[in-house]
Amino acid sequence: MRWDGQTLDSEQVDALPGLARLSNLIRSVRTPEFDGIVFHEIAAKSALNKVGSSSVVPFTWTINPYRGCSHACVYCFARPSHQYLELDAGRDFDTQLIVKANVVEVLQRELSRPSWTREHVALGTNTDPYQRAEGRYRLMPGIIAALADSGTPFSILTKGSLLRRDLPLLADAATRVPVDLAMSIAVFDDDLQQTLEPGTPTSAARLATVTAAAEAGFDVAVFMMPVLPYLTDGTEHLDAALARIKAAGATSVTYSALHLRPGVKEWYARWLNTFRPELTPRYRALYGDGSYAPKRYRQELAARIKPLIRAHGLDRAAVDHNTGGAASSASEPARTEVRRAEARDPDGEWRRAPSASALVERELTRTRPAGAEHARTRLDGADRLF
Repeated sequence: MRWDGQTLDSEQVDALPGLARLSNLIRSVRTPEFDGIVFHEIAAKSALNKVGSSSVVPFTWTINPYRGCSHACVYCFARPSHQYLELDAGRDFDTQLIVKANVVEVLQRELSRPSWTREHVALGTNTDPYQRAEGRYRLMPGIIAALADSGTPFSILTKGSLLRRDLPLLADAATRVPVDLAMSIAVFDDDLQQTLEPGTPTSAARLATVTAAAEAGFDVAVFMMPVLPYLTDGTEHLDAALARIKAAGATSVTYSALHLRPGVKEWYARWLNTFRPELTPRYRALYGDGSYAPKRYRQELAARIKPLIRAHGLDRAAVDHNTGGAASSASEPARTEVRRAEARDPDGEWRRAPSASALVERELTRTRPAGAEHARTRLDGADRLF
């Protein structure tokens, strides 16, 4: 979407310079049921975001109803997106949420254009469309209806159990267009999950959502990403997790090792230094010189997890590495793109480029407000960790 070109009065402008310059900011809202969170409602000029032509992902378009995410996942690759609004990639990403309040109306208009060719649309490639804010704003039912009514195939990746609310709508949509669902579940230790992903539903709640979606007739993929070195990469943890995924009715699993791009690395370092400081030297050895775990580590992880995935009957189908879900069956062109995307490194993980984070970087470069400077993640000195 574009952040310029709208003329709307703001009922209340938060004291944040990047947001204050948004000419399409309608109002900023605080509500008691979302303590500590501010919703910045904007009037979007566009709903469909086009993926760069150089990308090999098996879709051309995305929709992101929200920016920022109350799931507050410490490792979320999309955190740097907030820096383009002079918000930080840490606490602001978790609590200063951008809501595209008119996204349904804009989407309906875009889908009705004669030039729209009904290419596959992916939701959940940046921030989660079923985060808690969706319970307040209810944007997804309108988005689902607009896509289905226009004959547009789509896929959804989420960590939100709120997906269950819309399963009847999704089942109806699936009678008219291909609909693919994927659930992201990276951590199966409840105590660890609550410190790493404090705003997410439990793994049990997400697995129950997988079961509900499977019972509604969907093949559900599980996005077991990222696998966290020395925390969730042990054979016992992986085996138990895959057993639970299979029992829930999922059809496939995809995985990848933790990726710590700038802005995310500092926030994750803060968490590590607080909760697992004994692992700091080991993480420094892995990520001190870059964003990716070394190839040797990724190969060792592949040697552990791939046989387990096969043993549990969860071999992944053609996978969209932005969503982690099974690729859309929308069309032969989409399937062709999937086959192209399946080129992998010898250790079985996706090639580094174009990655999901690269997709976000390209999108956000286009939407950065003029004159905005990168906000620095405020981490009380913990950003020196790596």
